[in-house]
Amino acid sequence: MPEALPWEPDPRNPDTILLRVKVIPGASKTQCAGYRATEDGTALLVRVAAAPEKGKANEELIGWLADSLGLPRSSIELRVGATSRLKRLGLPAAFGDRIAALVP
Repeated sequence: MPEALPWEPDPRNPDTILLRVKVIPGASKTQCAGYRATEDGTALLVRVAAAPEKGKANEELIGWLADSLGLPRSSIELRVGATSRLKRLGLPAAFGDRIAALVP
């Protein structure tokens, strides 16, 4: 586990966390590749098999994360970074502890 968590509480909603994710599109397989330090703090590093065009990589990321955490896709919201590799996703706070289990 890194020194700082890749998520923080959502100041607008105590039942939600904001997860920082660094996405690397065009991988052979969608999977978590650990943590990465960013300007905003620690981020979950995820390699996605989709190309970074027309939102395909974002959809792949949200689908993979939902499946991996056992959440419906509709409970994960892309808040920041639709066209950036660094993203912020809103998801239920109860699932924050499961994020560490995604890291190999």
